[in-house]
Amino acid sequence: MANHKSSLKRIRSNETKRISNRYYAKTMRNALKAFRELSDKATASEKLPKMLSMIDKLAKKSVIHKNKAGNLKSKLMRKVNTL
Repeated sequence: MANHKSSLKRIRSNETKRISNRYYAKTMRNALKAFRELSDKATASEKLPKMLSMIDKLAKKSVIHKNKAGNLKSKLMRKVNTL
């Protein structure tokens, strides 16, 4: 167990951030799953900017790695272009 006040605070704040990050990551995964099931190009093109924005925000907050964000965005763009 931690002995310093600052380390106890760090443990509490880390737990709060972990729960928050899990929520945002899960939300993104669910949105990706719904996006991948789209079959209409017009709908997919309409929703694409919002998805890209969500991915960029999570990468900026370090919820996901920046390279993972780039890979996801690339795959989504290819999906929309092949519809």
